Amino acid sequence: MLVDIVPVGSVSAEVKRAASSALRTVYDCDVSVNDSQSMPNGAYDSDRNQYSAEPFIQLAERVGRGDKNIAITPHDLFYRRRNYVFGLAYLDGSGSVVSTYRLQTSSDGGFSNQSASEIFEDRVRKEIVHEIGHTYGLEHCDNNRCVMNFSPTVREVDIKEETLCGSCQRLIS
Repeated sequence: MLVDIVPVGSVSAEVKRAASSALRTVYDCDVSVNDSQSMPNGAYDSDRNQYSAEPFIQLAERVGRGDKNIAITPHDLFYRRRNYVFGLAYLDGSGSVVSTYRLQTSSDGGFSNQSASEIFEDRVRKEIVHEIGHTYGLEHCDNNRCVMNFSPTVREVDIKEETLCGSCQRLIS
């Protein structure tokens, strides 16, 4: 299984490394990093001052070389009526997207004693693993420690672990 990371916009080497490492660790897959892509046409919504997540998924599917392809962008994303999303994927699809925009708050509220950069990288790793999990057919999990738990706030992202719970792991094995 090959997962291709598709950077869209200016994505740091640290983010690409964190994403690659998390995918290899959790899914035991091969990972490649594609060339950086321009913003997808028609994605920007000037009324919201945000980008629609779906064109990023379509871009990842179109240019990605993997069995699974994930766009990573520093831009703020929304999906339908939601104010924002950290990421989006279609269940059993080949494409997904993660936005680092709202993962970059300076603190995790005292949950750990990590530096701001370590907290940010942990969040990136969790969201990458979460969205690729959806492409493997995993739905949201009720276990709040499982990476597949629905996390609408960074606090909830910080609480969960980077790994699949036993139940979710069995579903993809």
